[in-house]
Amino acid sequence: MKLPLSLGITLLFISNASAQLVNIESKRMQKDSVRFALKSDLLFNYTDNNGAYILQIGSNITTQLKSKDLKKIFFFIGNYNLIRSKDEDFQNSYFFHLRYNHKITDFFRLEGFIQNQNNTLLTISNRNLAGAGIRLKLISEDNAKVYFGNAYMYEIEKQVDSEERFYNHRNSSYLSATYSFPKTRLDFTGTVYYQPLYRYMANHRILSQLKAEMPLTDHLSVSALYNYFYSSFSTSTESDRSSNLKLGLTFSF
Repeated sequence: MKLPLSLGITLLFISNASAQLVNIESKRMQKDSVRFALKSDLLFNYTDNNGAYILQIGSNITTQLKSKDLKKIFFFIGNYNLIRSKDEDFQNSYFFHLRYNHKITDFFRLEGFIQNQNNTLLTISNRNLAGAGIRLKLISEDNAKVYFGNAYMYEIEKQVDSEERFYNHRNSSYLSATYSFPKTRLDFTGTVYYQPLYRYMANHRILSQLKAEMPLTDHLSVSALYNYFYSSFSTSTESDRSSNLKLGLTFSF
């Protein structure tokens, strides 16, 4: 049994971050014949200037377990992020996601999942959801893969100011494509999510993500990640729009 384990520190330059939706496709571990895989990273930083301090903690874990016949997959993602000063928190959030994937054929798969996320600085401070659906492998080549997924999702959201709760039945669909350039070892991934309410399709969320990653050495890689998030429903404005750009260096061993 092969155990890929990396422990790294990632340097990020971030603009207009949003944590309303999380792209699960970008977190999947493509380990066709490996039954157990684990990846984790940890960031800790503390700065004190004349009594004014900044504390930053970031941790991520992604792990995957496959059955002996490689047709059943349990997949878990967890992270926690805190940026705190003496007077306020600039970020305080956590995220947990557990997913079960059952391969019926090379083309067709069934999936079920549960998720909990909390961010005290967003309008919707807490979201719990559970869902199930299908996953189709539309294209499977050595350097290119395309997936389509569609699922029913039940979510409970809590608004931070009034503590009002929303109970929603949503559809969640996505299209994800990956391409690898063998000569440069550059991996490119693009994903689009669309999540409308069943009872009111005008209430919907969209997440589009583009990701490029290239290893420079066996222990150093560079990556670029762009997110665009749109929600047609907001408690404070007509709609929510945000973009997020990350450029990173990752050291692993």
